[in-house]
Amino acid sequence: QVQLVESGGGLVQAGGSLRLSCAASGRIFSINTMGWYRQAPGKQRELVAIITSGGTSNYADSVKGRFTISRDNAKNTVYLQMNSLKPEDTGVYYCKVNFGGQNYWGQGTQVTVSS
Repeated sequence: QVQLVESGGGLVQAGGSLRLSCAASGRIFSINTMGWYRQAPGKQRELVAIITSGGTSNYADSVKGRFTISRDNAKNTVYLQMNSLKPEDTGVYYCKVNFGGQNYWGQGTQVTVSS
């Protein structure tokens, strides 16, 4: 069984920073992509950032230059450093990892940015 545990969400003022972490545990072999998604109230879940096993990353246009995704393969952990946060970044952030042909999702962590 695979578990993803997210942490680092919270309440922050606009312009502030947060760092999210997502640690995968269980029967895990060679994780491929790792990513972060978010869902704002009343909206669909959207991709925020994704990183491959080789370290190549891609970002949603709305977060480019402000967010940085990274991973520690030895710890099966993915991070999302979020700077210059805006109220529109508010939502539940989910991590997703892919390995063995399957996707696994975390439980989500709330990020709230006040204006």
